[in-house]
Amino acid sequence: MNKKRKRPSAPKKSGTTRRKNQRNRDKSFSISPTKVPQKEYLKDEIRLNKYIAHAGFCSRRDADTYISEGRVKVNGKTVTELGVKVQAGDSVTVDGQSVSLEPFVYILLNKGKDTISTTDDEKDRNTVLDVVSEATGQRVYPVGRLDRDTMGLLILTNDGDLAHRLMHPSYTVKKTYDVTTNKLITDEQIDEYRQGITLEDGPFKPVSVKRDVMNPFVLTVSVHEGRNHLIRRMIRYMGAEVVKLKRVRYAGLNEKNLRVGRWRFLKQKEINDLRKLVKLEPLNFKKE
Repeated sequence: MNKKRKRPSAPKKSGTTRRKNQRNRDKSFSISPTKVPQKEYLKDEIRLNKYIAHAGFCSRRDADTYISEGRVKVNGKTVTELGVKVQAGDSVTVDGQSVSLEPFVYILLNKGKDTISTTDDEKDRNTVLDVVSEATGQRVYPVGRLDRDTMGLLILTNDGDLAHRLMHPSYTVKKTYDVTTNKLITDEQIDEYRQGITLEDGPFKPVSVKRDVMNPFVLTVSVHEGRNHLIRRMIRYMGAEVVKLKRVRYAGLNEKNLRVGRWRFLKQKEINDLRKLVKLEPLNFKKE
């Protein structure tokens, strides 16, 4: 009887090859940006501060300051009135720098620890913009903030209307965190959270609080509010401290297939789901 010949086994991949393949997968996950020409979605005339914000230059509030200080020109003339309106084709400069309506860009970042959620840092620490520096030629800004030691999901975009509404408390955008504490939060204390507690800046009631079935020191907390250090103060209220804090879900988005420190462009459906969530018109991605 003839013996079956064994098929030669594939050579084992070296650690270097595995790491290289992983880097390639990470890179491929971050390409193909969805860019939307925003001129299609703005009225014929818009307020000057909104125009500057939509250009990705700064927030509307900061734009008001630039205008009031006489640092903004429209078609070569200095403007100091906050209510002035401009058209999409007008020439607008701030401190001599031309600003224009750039395409909308939407990025989801899984922020790592020791990364600052600001556009720049006077101490030259790593910022979220440093992480996504090669993502796009457009200027983007983080939607809200995560503490330096807080990890997790953060949206960066130049869509000013979407960013404003996602942060506004009236739209009750849901945020979910995994919280590891240094002391055990008892079942009675969890029930107290669910009934509502009073912090130094007023009453607070989370949407939900659950204990991790695998680790009793980990709580999953969902909230609608965005007050400063809210989760940390909530834990401190019970005499404990936060050891690790990570935002694992935000406005319907999750961290699936997105490692800490990595980012990706949002998909078209995700973008319109976000806009629908905060009562904005969907974008037509078929327009050129």
